[in-house]
Amino acid sequence: MTTAVAPTLPFRDPALPLAERVRDLLSRLTPRERVAMVHQYSPAIPRLGVAEFRTGTETLHGVAWLGRATVFPQAVGLGATWDEDLVREVAEAISAEQRAFHHHRPPVVGTGRNSLQGWAPVVNPLRDPRWGRNEEGYSEDALASARLGTAFCRGMSGDHPVYLRTAPILKHFLAYNNEEDRCTTSSGLRPRVLHEYDLAAFRLPIATGAATGVMAAYNLVNGRPCHVSRLLERELRTWAEPTGHELFNVSDAQAPSNLVDPEHYFDDHAEAHAAALKAGIDSFTDNGEDSATTFDRISTALERGLLSMDDVDAAVRRQLSIRFRLGEFDPQLDPYAGIGWDVVDSPVHRALALRAATDSVVLLKNDGLLPLAADRRVAVIGPLSDTLFEDWYSGTHPYRITVADGLGVEGVEGVDRVVLRTVSGLALTAVGEDGLLAVTDTGDSDAAAQFDLFDWDLGALTLRSAATGRYASMHDEDQRVYAERDQPGGWDVHETFSLEPGGDGGELLRNLHNGRYARVDPATGDLTMTAQAPAATRFTRTVVRDGVADAVAAARQADVAVVVLGNDPHINGRETQDRADLRLPPAQERLLRAVAAVRDETVLVVMSSYPYAIDWADEHLPTVLWSSHGGQETGRGLARVLRGEADASGRLPQTWYRGGDPLPGRLDYDIIKAGWTYQYHREPALYAFGHGLSYTRFEYSDIVLESGELDRNGEVRARVTVRNAGDRAGVEIVQLYVRAVGARYEAPLLRLADFRKVRLDVGAAAELEFRLPVADSLAHWDVTTESFTVDPGRYELVIAHSAAKPLRTAGVTVAGPAPEPRPALRRPVLAADFDDYTGIVLVDATREDGDAVAPAEETGRLLFCSVDLTGAARVTVEVSRAESGSALLELWSGERLLASLRVPSTGDRHAWTSVEAELPKALAGVHDLYVILTGEQRLRTLSFAS
Repeated sequence: MTTAVAPTLPFRDPALPLAERVRDLLSRLTPRERVAMVHQYSPAIPRLGVAEFRTGTETLHGVAWLGRATVFPQAVGLGATWDEDLVREVAEAISAEQRAFHHHRPPVVGTGRNSLQGWAPVVNPLRDPRWGRNEEGYSEDALASARLGTAFCRGMSGDHPVYLRTAPILKHFLAYNNEEDRCTTSSGLRPRVLHEYDLAAFRLPIATGAATGVMAAYNLVNGRPCHVSRLLERELRTWAEPTGHELFNVSDAQAPSNLVDPEHYFDDHAEAHAAALKAGIDSFTDNGEDSATTFDRISTALERGLLSMDDVDAAVRRQLSIRFRLGEFDPQLDPYAGIGWDVVDSPVHRALALRAATDSVVLLKNDGLLPLAADRRVAVIGPLSDTLFEDWYSGTHPYRITVADGLGVEGVEGVDRVVLRTVSGLALTAVGEDGLLAVTDTGDSDAAAQFDLFDWDLGALTLRSAATGRYASMHDEDQRVYAERDQPGGWDVHETFSLEPGGDGGELLRNLHNGRYARVDPATGDLTMTAQAPAATRFTRTVVRDGVADAVAAARQADVAVVVLGNDPHINGRETQDRADLRLPPAQERLLRAVAAVRDETVLVVMSSYPYAIDWADEHLPTVLWSSHGGQETGRGLARVLRGEADASGRLPQTWYRGGDPLPGRLDYDIIKAGWTYQYHREPALYAFGHGLSYTRFEYSDIVLESGELDRNGEVRARVTVRNAGDRAGVEIVQLYVRAVGARYEAPLLRLADFRKVRLDVGAAAELEFRLPVADSLAHWDVTTESFTVDPGRYELVIAHSAAKPLRTAGVTVAGPAPEPRPALRRPVLAADFDDYTGIVLVDATREDGDAVAPAEETGRLLFCSVDLTGAARVTVEVSRAESGSALLELWSGERLLASLRVPSTGDRHAWTSVEAELPKALAGVHDLYVILTGEQRLRTLSFAS
């Protein structure tokens, strides 16, 4: 509850500049009030009429966790549209619904109002398709991620020159692509990968003012937690300065506490909180609604001199700035205050959800089976044929149009219906209105004793009661199981089980959440998930309906079989859990092959949060499509594409690798060295980045250049004409790539420079002009100058249908002097600025700042190309060693040993010392310098002197 305040206070005057209003309100807050505002749940200040404030509503592809709201395709599905206008419209709809929840519905947790800060979009490039959160990002390409993320932010924030509709937050800064041990793993980013790839996805939405802040990631980068990264200030805030607005950055949930436990990066929480606040975290999402803990830690840091009130004031100033821009203090002027509840799941938003679901479908292969003729009898088969799944960041579907619904047929799931009996013959049964599972004396024909058994691979099963139509779920409070859940879900999934060999032909039923086995009380028949294996009840399984047989029968009776396979977003790949591999669940693969064996005209629809290795399907089936979990209108959108009512206009936002293609390690973030993404992966993909077929045919003219000779400050101007040469209207994604020819560095095979989405009627053509600043589109990060640079030389522009299918090429030449060698005597050479390496990991030089290198195991090797050692007579290395004893550091030029240095123990990895050695006489000229590190040590810099 707030208290009325006289409108004469300056911060209440909308005619004053924003900075002046913020400054006035900040000056009226007591130190205790300011410290309290650093927590996620910022308390009300009744004496000033200031309401309580909370950061964060999840808005990734619809308003999440608050109830029924329009659900759009997953972010990776929106990425497949390659459509900035559509993504912006989707974000506009989401932000309008977020406003409606803010104005008209109480929060599910806490008091006050639902937050107008939107925790979306996710712009982390999708480096590894096994990432459990693959569904949350747009693309493996940094440019595509940045542009779609910018469009989403624009839609969220609105077009008003003063007020924001909502405040979008970019996630997750930085280099976050693995779930397992995510709070303790470190992502190694060499400077080129940092600047050309991971930072690049964040720069555009921040530099254009579209985003209002970032959320720091759980992981570490080069050994330092993201929540204390100086990049927050050095890069992000620097980019934002020209926009006239400061970023308001938030932590991820519980991450401030993680700095001490489990990361053990700091000794105590006051020190850790001080470091995070000074690094650029303005709001601490920590300990849920308990703001007292954060208050105490920040207060302790102030008392100990680890923080000043200026540090606190900077964070509070940024929060207040966002609150003013959201119209909190000017409700009479806020252009979005009048948004009503009727926008939620409105007809306009339903139509937009259908458009997004339609445009996100990607046609991967088509040997003429599609579009489906109206007179073809269609069987819709598979475990996803008649269901739509929500994911962790989904809103609640207001309704669900499944693929079977969209095609107007009854789905055949193709899963076994089973009865589980104890050795005494009693059947596991869903009893009563709540579907409590117990064993009873009933027959196999009793629906209450029958369960549909869904096999999601890796031993993860779900059991859906034939009687209730709901999934079995274990309750934590009593360890009993109830067939009551509409779908598996929640942060801790309680609906997954395994059936494991139990001896004597029996099986043990285990709940995967608590790890315990089912035990039946022999006196009452009650079942609880409380037993260890030796005391568990054994069951026998009887199949009362053969899922594959049903599917085969349905396929025989149809002209076309549409088999819908994929994942449940809560199982075997989600936040906190990476995927084991790229394969389809074997049970789904067997179902597909059985159907294809009796029906040549089989269409595979993969509905998933990520790519699969579907080599067999590509080789043996005529048609394959992919859709993400596309929201409430998924089925209608897919049906429109299958029938040809809409062109197949989606294109893949990431590479689909082949099953036999060994992927790099999950923690190998060096896309250059490891060979990640279309830019550096050299093996042929199953389906390449940008791939997707249309129902019509497009022809391209040659690329016409305004000039083929450019300087580094110039602009590439290129035109190309695309024409619909087919017999129906269609949609094309025109993709323009660049590549450096004969580069002195390991350049990308191709790099996306621009893209356009065009819709063309039969015979229609569009002339497209591309204008690419040379300094942006042809640049690479130069480790010698520690900046982006464009080398003189030859470059190619490539118009392509995908990264694997170039169509037209034109060459340009950039003039300018040749790059100079690395000057050894002018300044220290940073060890992290290497050109190549073997067996090296990047680490933190200090807790506060800087990178160093260390051997990954016993020995590591660095290469520094073209180092001008003219006049160098001695070398000094800045090193540390935590262990006792010493290590060895050697400098080589080719086969010539230049120096051998012993690295002494410094007692701590962050305690640095300098070691010096003389170089051979008459050392001159440009050398490729090798540094070999043997034994535990860290190297920060090399300095050469005459």
